[in-house]
Amino acid sequence: MKRQVVYFFKCQPELLYKPPRLDSPKTPPKQKKGMSSLSRPLGRAFSTAATASSGTAKSLSYLIYKESNHKKLVKKFKNASVNEHFRTKVAIYKETIRRLSASRKFDYVEEILEDQKQYKDMSKEGFNARLISLYGSAGMFDHARKVFDEMRSRECARTVMSFNALLGACLSSKKFDEVEGLFRGLSKEIKIEPDLISYNTVMKAFCEMGSLDSAVSLLNEIKRKGLEPDLITFNTLLHGFYANGRFVDGERIWDLMKERNVEPNIRSYSAKLFGMASEKRMNDVVRVVEEMNSKGIKHDPFSYHALIRGFVNDDDFEQAKRWHGEMWKNGCKPHRLVFETLIPFAVEKGDLAFAFKLCKDVIHSKLVVQEALIQSVVDALANESRVAEAKELVDDGEAGRRAHSYKLKLPTPPCNA
Repeated sequence: MKRQVVYFFKCQPELLYKPPRLDSPKTPPKQKKGMSSLSRPLGRAFSTAATASSGTAKSLSYLIYKESNHKKLVKKFKNASVNEHFRTKVAIYKETIRRLSASRKFDYVEEILEDQKQYKDMSKEGFNARLISLYGSAGMFDHARKVFDEMRSRECARTVMSFNALLGACLSSKKFDEVEGLFRGLSKEIKIEPDLISYNTVMKAFCEMGSLDSAVSLLNEIKRKGLEPDLITFNTLLHGFYANGRFVDGERIWDLMKERNVEPNIRSYSAKLFGMASEKRMNDVVRVVEEMNSKGIKHDPFSYHALIRGFVNDDDFEQAKRWHGEMWKNGCKPHRLVFETLIPFAVEKGDLAFAFKLCKDVIHSKLVVQEALIQSVVDALANESRVAEAKELVDDGEAGRRAHSYKLKLPTPPCNA
């Protein structure tokens, strides 16, 4: 079987904002005389009501997380949205839209998000920005733009916050060639001054299109605007250059980052490892890993994937297996790309026991990989008369229906001549 090497390039989301710390006074303020008899029970009443409402929101979120039927999920979500505390639960909104869009239930995404427009929260820019981002995550940019345009009729301020949400929605919807036009045109139209997040979004779009020189040119514009490129700026460029085979340019960006006193993080090192692995610079890979260890930088699934992919490219099966084992030993759950890289390599090397184990891990971890990948292992096992193991994978794939089922088949035995 021909080995398929899986390429990985996706700039992972970073923490853009850090909420300010609100330090409480060391001692509570004294109550005014004459107020205690009234304020204490009243305070308890408000506190009890708030706690009950918050508790209700949590229970509603739990019910939605557990619901597997999409139609019932939408109904429960709309009913839960009546609770104002539920509407502050950003995570449940993201997860629900992710689940529906992954199943291509875009009509249900629209039903949920359009239903939100009846609430008073639509007067707040932050809530509108959330809906814009959610539509973007589902790839529904036209709907995201509609929410942004409607803000004016609701007399809701449109600042750089909602502007950036719209740029992000355009990027998430993979309309990479439209991001710069939106950035240039809309900022002038509604008189908004783009910030660093705006520029980072445009830069990411350029990198996704392979327009790396255009991405780098934004550094000069950022400087002219009096802004300073941050870690996200440099990581975007590093991923762009290293992943597109421009290793030397990636190294230049790395040096520039150091000149600007921007300390690389695990995302930066993952990109560098990926670039080195692509160039088969395995001695350099070992050196960078040692550097990471000396700095106390822990590997994540993507840096492990870069390492494993490098050893696969170098045809070093034992080292690829070793780093897969290190990943599990260090409590790091593998990304699906690790399996998509290792499974065909294991089959090619004839280690069907390892390939079988990898497939079991995929199914039990509820990861989604190409069905043909697992089917190839089923076929290889059956061809080696390891029918029991092949059937076990077929049964496990079918049993994974709640998360993702694999319609695997045992190969038909050849007829006797």
